[in-house]
Amino acid sequence: MTISERDMMSGLAKGLAVIETFTADRPRQSIAEVANASGLDRATARRCLLTLTRQGYAEWDGKFFTLTPRVLRLGTACLAAMPLPQLVQPVLDALSDEIGESSSVSILDGDEIVYIARAAQQKVMSIALMPGSRLPAHCTSMGRVLLAALPEEEARRRLGPGPLPARTPLTLTDPEAVMRRLAQVRADGHALNDQEIEIGLRSIAVPVLSARGKVVAALNVGVSAARATPEDLRRHFLPALLRVQDTLRRTLG
Repeated sequence: MTISERDMMSGLAKGLAVIETFTADRPRQSIAEVANASGLDRATARRCLLTLTRQGYAEWDGKFFTLTPRVLRLGTACLAAMPLPQLVQPVLDALSDEIGESSSVSILDGDEIVYIARAAQQKVMSIALMPGSRLPAHCTSMGRVLLAALPEEEARRRLGPGPLPARTPLTLTDPEAVMRRLAQVRADGHALNDQEIEIGLRSIAVPVLSARGKVVAALNVGVSAARATPEDLRRHFLPALLRVQDTLRRTLG
């Protein structure tokens, strides 16, 4: 569906762009930093930030702005309206109880994955992951499953010209190298990540399919690298992931 410019609310679009500049790496920003990250001029960025503050979505100490927990209402409302998290959570809980490891489901948003459900057995990353958490798609097992499901040109567009951000010394940063890995994911039906998102973490992911075979999300298991080699992931956890994949395919209409 094409939406014409005259039907757009530019103020709303600018406000959302400002909100999206706040990340785990940039939780506290000045007007100049927000303007630079959003591409807006300083005056527009300032008005957006002050509006968010007035509405309770941000706080201002006179120099720096931070988002407040109120902004979580936006994401919570979205997740609550989506049937997928409600359908996969019980299956995730059963999977994690069975294998004794954390499991997650995510969807693709631009060049990032967004967690929509998670069953945590033990902390395997330095950051706390929960529904709404975001990670780069190019260096995560779920991200590669989701990128591999796209038409090749669309996946290439989302990766961009590169070099891609390196999260660890093992991260693939060349888009062409990632594209070759995506081809392997398509052939294998799963993606394995060996410490590219964080040293000490390995994960394996498979696509979540609808009844018609469309990839609607990705499912993974993450483990400490000290407890499992890449081959251990395939041998011990891939069969369980494929069973869950089959269960969800029969559940999702």
